[in-house]
Amino acid sequence: CTAGGGGHYPSGSVATSERRAVDWRGKLYLAPLTTVGNLPYRRVCKGYGADITCSEMAMATNLLQGQASEWALLRRHVSEDVFGVQIAGNSAETMARVAQLIEAETEVDFVDINMGCPIDLVCNRGMGAGLAQRANKVQGIVRVMSQQLSCPLTVKLRTGYDMDKPTAHRLVPQLPGWGAAAVTLHGRSRQQRYTKLADWDYISQCASACPAPLIGNGDAFSYEDVDNALKSETGISSVMLARGALVKPWLFTEVKERRHWDISASERLDMLRGFVRFGLEHWGSDTLGVARTRNFLLEWLSFLHRYVPVGLLERLPCRINERPPTYFGRNDLETLMASSMASDWVKISEMLLGPVPADFHFTPKHKANAAASAAITAEG
Repeated sequence: CTAGGGGHYPSGSVATSERRAVDWRGKLYLAPLTTVGNLPYRRVCKGYGADITCSEMAMATNLLQGQASEWALLRRHVSEDVFGVQIAGNSAETMARVAQLIEAETEVDFVDINMGCPIDLVCNRGMGAGLAQRANKVQGIVRVMSQQLSCPLTVKLRTGYDMDKPTAHRLVPQLPGWGAAAVTLHGRSRQQRYTKLADWDYISQCASACPAPLIGNGDAFSYEDVDNALKSETGISSVMLARGALVKPWLFTEVKERRHWDISASERLDMLRGFVRFGLEHWGSDTLGVARTRNFLLEWLSFLHRYVPVGLLERLPCRINERPPTYFGRNDLETLMASSMASDWVKISEMLLGPVPADFHFTPKHKANAAASAAITAEG
């Protein structure tokens, strides 16, 4: 088949009547999370009640080149009953070919186009948040990908690119007509990052103008946040949990049971044991597998330490942007888990995976990750 712009794309378009559907309404959707959103972490979140999960962002060109590490990002665990994959790309031809490969080689429930990634390396190549600024290119990509897939195609984007200049309200209403089955809107611009709270009023404004389900994303950290987002007058179909699920993955349980869970340090350590078990199953129990499991555990701990136990809070609910002062926990383990020092995260990993090598170094990948941005060396 041929799509707009004169390019030649893979043949074999899927008839609309053959397309499968996903019911997004009222669901809790675990966001696609680079690095930390790996398969073992998603298994943990499924155990706490996540309804929908999605792979980490995969680059279209790397998939077309057959890079095994990129294809590994698309692996699905049997517990992921509603699972999608997220793809970043900048051309209709490339994205169409990837869609055709996904259709032929994988079992997924939906495919999501990344139009929200704020990283310079991605945006400067016309992908992620950079792609969302080029409506004609977006139209070509959405149309041709939806033609290749028997599952729903979705789009995730931000309010806009520049600070205080929202543009999503112009693009969102058009996406379903081009072939998007649902739209996820993160209530921040690309340049804003996390300097301000997500704008849920704007998300609601876009939802009211969107003929397809609109999923809201940004700052949800309690069942009250999710309840407010899903009030009937907002028009929002479901909520995506991202940073909130990194800091406290039991947030899914809190929302479904409508409570604030004063989870103990020992329960949280059991959660980490589960992650380690899943990691060794996924990456292997040899030296390399242990090293990879440890590294991904440490990346996750760089978020988990931000959790403040419910029993120590003066008021509820806690907001995700609040940074309470350093505190002592109710026992030594709770205090250790609250540490922002990478050396303490390594200690926790050693409780679960044994001693690190004498020359071990760890630096969190994400700049937002804390006080311990410099590499640390474990004592040998």
